Amino acid sequence: MRDPQPGEWDATKLSQQHVGDYKPFVFVDGQGVRCSLYVSGCLFACDGCFNEAVWSFRYGHPYTDELEDQILTDLAQPYVQGLTLLGGEPFLNTQVCLRLVARMRAELPATKDVWAWSGYTFEELLVDTPDKIELLEQVDVLVDGRFMADLADRRLAFRGSSNQRLIDVPASLVAGHAIEWTGHIDAETQFEQVERRALI
Repeated sequence: MRDPQPGEWDATKLSQQHVGDYKPFVFVDGQGVRCSLYVSGCLFACDGCFNEAVWSFRYGHPYTDELEDQILTDLAQPYVQGLTLLGGEPFLNTQVCLRLVARMRAELPATKDVWAWSGYTFEELLVDTPDKIELLEQVDVLVDGRFMADLADRRLAFRGSSNQRLIDVPASLVAGHAIEWTGHIDAETQFEQVERRALI
């Protein structure tokens, strides 16, 4: 694992627009019922990563119109709170993620939100390539930072290690610095997070 320089990792050159998995109607990848897209490809290669298979940019299968249609159909269900982007590294797959989020914003109610998990920190994304900044501007909650095995804590909700943060992106962009997300995490979600990590 190493720290990239601003603009060093170019999604337009790295991404093969592949998807490792799509999971509709899940409860552990953010607040509420969510549809989670796992994009393929990550260069952070964090020691202890729970999803090493998705480091390869060619893992899984190509993102398709048919998959996008299915995701939008699932997101349209009234009990679904929003979309979650993870992987892999969403900010190294901006072609896929921007396309999907743009369509969600255009076709579905504004109450649908976007969560993203990233090895980048909020501060790193702010000074990186325009596509990364554009995707960041579409995210409501960002779980940021590399997973660090020596800081791992299974008691944390939505995070694997204590250096990672839950960031309220719209408020942070206005303020110009990271502001913690203060939304509600119910006890059932917390329990499911701990149980899932215990199986890894």
